[in-house]
Amino acid sequence: MGRPKEHNDETRAALRAAAERLIADDGITAFSVRAVADEVGTTTRAVYSLFGSKEGLLIDALAQSAFDFLTDGIDALPETDDPVADLIAVGMSVVRRLVLERPALYRIAFQRIAGFRAGPEVTAARERAWSRLIAKVEPLEAAGLLGGKPVTEAAVEFNAMVEGLANAELRGAILRLLPAGEEERTWHRALETVIRGYAEPGRARNPSTRPVRRRRRAVEP
Repeated sequence: MGRPKEHNDETRAALRAAAERLIADDGITAFSVRAVADEVGTTTRAVYSLFGSKEGLLIDALAQSAFDFLTDGIDALPETDDPVADLIAVGMSVVRRLVLERPALYRIAFQRIAGFRAGPEVTAARERAWSRLIAKVEPLEAAGLLGGKPVTEAAVEFNAMVEGLANAELRGAILRLLPAGEEERTWHRALETVIRGYAEPGRARNPSTRPVRRRRRAVEP
């Protein structure tokens, strides 16, 4: 069986799939242009021709796939009259699904790899995904559920919680300390806590108004 054509969409898709598979199975250290080309049965020239460089395949292809996954997933979510549930669904049904089903893509997109920089295509894909998240936070503001917090700030806080949960689950650390089957419930509770907390922002205390603790007087004999 001859080698596939080196410069077509079929080969591009095969190279992306092979790179994702190698990273998922053996980690980023297993990734190289030669390994990916061998996996597909083509030449390294095909990788450079289609993606420009190792970084082009790793970042501009795989990271872009991750952000496209998020964009498409959020777009596919039904919109209800409950903005809290709709935002929780972004974390539960989209981000967590990316983590569980395609962990290599998540790692490339969100766990920074030294020396690799995102190009314009992946940057645009990331901005599209971010705009979809913003659109899911805006109904909370309209419903008076942000407590005066700016939409962007609320989205950043939600994203931070999502990434924290995702990283913990990928490491197999904190979430695996829970009884089997509790991971999903933990995601839900954590995200709901963040969202419900928007409406009740903590009040900064003025040091001069802090209650004074009275020292107990020794009991005299």
